[in-house]
Amino acid sequence: MTLTTETPHAHRWLTRVERIGNRLPNPALLFVWLAAFIAATSWLASLLGWQANLPGGESVAARNLLSAEGVRWLLGSMVDNFVGFAPVGAVLVTMLGLGVAEHSGLLRCVLLRLVRHARGAMLSVMVVLTGILSNLAFDVGYVLLIPLAGVLFQMAGRPPLAGIAAAFAGVSAGYSANLLLGPADVILAGITQEAVAGVAPDYRVSVASNYYFTVASTFVLALVGAWVTERWVAPFLADSDEHENAGLDRPQQSPNDAKALWGVGVWTLFFAALVLWASVANGAPLRDDAGEIELTILVPLIAIYAAMAGLMFGRLSGRYQKTGDMVAGMEEAMMTLASYLVIMFFAAQCVAWFNWTGLGALIAATGASWLSALEGQAVLLLLAFILVSALINLFVGSASAKWALLAPVFVPMLYLLGVTPEQAQMAYRIGDSSTNIITPLMPYFAVVVAFAARYRKGCGMGTLAAMMLPYSLSFLLVWSLMFALWLLVGLPLGPQA
Repeated sequence: MTLTTETPHAHRWLTRVERIGNRLPNPALLFVWLAAFIAATSWLASLLGWQANLPGGESVAARNLLSAEGVRWLLGSMVDNFVGFAPVGAVLVTMLGLGVAEHSGLLRCVLLRLVRHARGAMLSVMVVLTGILSNLAFDVGYVLLIPLAGVLFQMAGRPPLAGIAAAFAGVSAGYSANLLLGPADVILAGITQEAVAGVAPDYRVSVASNYYFTVASTFVLALVGAWVTERWVAPFLADSDEHENAGLDRPQQSPNDAKALWGVGVWTLFFAALVLWASVANGAPLRDDAGEIELTILVPLIAIYAAMAGLMFGRLSGRYQKTGDMVAGMEEAMMTLASYLVIMFFAAQCVAWFNWTGLGALIAATGASWLSALEGQAVLLLLAFILVSALINLFVGSASAKWALLAPVFVPMLYLLGVTPEQAQMAYRIGDSSTNIITPLMPYFAVVVAFAARYRKGCGMGTLAAMMLPYSLSFLLVWSLMFALWLLVGLPLGPQA
């Protein structure tokens, strides 16, 4: 984008952010440098004897990654760090199925029909809201909705990167909002319960303890996200991408597509009924011995559904002449993930090294001492905790892993200062979600950069940071103010809270 005196000030500011960010090295190299920094910091922290006491008397000290023990662990765990890195398996399995759905033309056909019913700001509202709701399926929104939103905006004649940004904001920055209880509610409540047990053994934290607030947050964040898209991001990208998006061809549909869609609809109903039966019938195979549904099966279920739907659409539309054609779709999907896998290898090492050295626990314990000066000021304490969570989130990924690290430190301390565990948990969720979209250390950040690079040559982390910064700041501000007002009015965060 060329800056002129007529360029809006906000656009000039975002363009500068983009240029500065794009001067950063390739994401893989950035993680290499970050890993070296973690190793050097662990050596210095160990040399200085950095340690801290956690609630319950447990002491944590820095471990030197450059010691003999550290080097042995580093080399011995390198393969497991990568293979066991959660985003890698989920993305690969999901993209196998989605690759068939995209290669067969199913996704484009569906999106062409959807775009007729969503225009202007309503398209942005729909994308952000869908992103928020997709969190029920763990991280599927990252690999399913975000690339589809780019195509949807492109077909509507709007900047495709604006669709990617809106979806990313809903999926990631809106991670802790939803209309239904999801796996995040279960996991975080369990961690909070364990954390408060040290100071209040009889206290019980409900899985639905934040439900009322998260439902209200869903609608507020959808509107805020849509407003940011329409007011800031779409105009900014329209100015900078006008020369790149010119002359885009609108995909055409074949005469057999309608019949093929009917076939996919029948398959969808059959698959949904099959999954429902497998979930509720006596001896349901999707339930474990305790009668619970293991929600991690959603990823392979989505992959199977998408692959079979793509195959059926391809055969009925005439695009696939034989069943083996679906393999080509899988292969193409895997080829597009080559750069992603390289980045994820180094990202996995960084996350594992940071955890092993104990630097994360030390940062959390040190930050806890900053809040002690606000004793008796519950709202101010929680707003401060939101900011602390937002800052820590820039350096540590995984919401559940980070809460497992922070909760034993902050929940008992805040409880003793007059803040309930449910309030502390919600404050953490606000800070943790809001800055997900601007940190390269978030595992899926590199994935979104790769999706955006399909539409803009030279797209880097600076481009994505410039797009997402308005969402992050707006979500953090509006969500925090909403939380403070909610508490001041005295509304319950959820049932049994």
